[in-house]
Amino acid sequence: MGSHGMLLRWNRNDAVFRDNRYSRAHIWQFDGGAIVPASSSPEVVRVPFSDPSGVDPEEAFIAAIASCHMLWFLSLAAKAGYVVDEYRDAPVGTMGKNAAGDVAMLRVDLQPHAAFVGAPTPDSATLARLHHEAHAACFIANSVNTVITVTPS
Repeated sequence: MGSHGMLLRWNRNDAVFRDNRYSRAHIWQFDGGAIVPASSSPEVVRVPFSDPSGVDPEEAFIAAIASCHMLWFLSLAAKAGYVVDEYRDAPVGTMGKNAAGDVAMLRVDLQPHAAFVGAPTPDSATLARLHHEAHAACFIANSVNTVITVTPS
């Protein structure tokens, strides 16, 4: 499967730093050239030390799980002979203290919706099976302790 990487860049600029009053804004640069502004969540570190327009690690974690699930779902649906015309999800992550007392992403609830065109279209049992198989195949879901639920609409 190989290894995967990216470049993360942050600069102190003129901040004193030792007083903890420095910007948490940074960038993620990916192999394909995409550059994503990132920051701590304003819920964790107040503005102006966080940049609310940046993607925070918690959002990226949720997005990675949802994206991985979708990619597997699309692949499985295509192999089963279905044509997915549109797919959307509005995943929600819930943070709290885990059994060790550490703050963690306790659960991610995926809420995928797939629209199909043409025939055949999957019945609800087949749709549930496709989502179950996608979840089981997702590399990201297989890598974390977070409870992940899938509730298709």
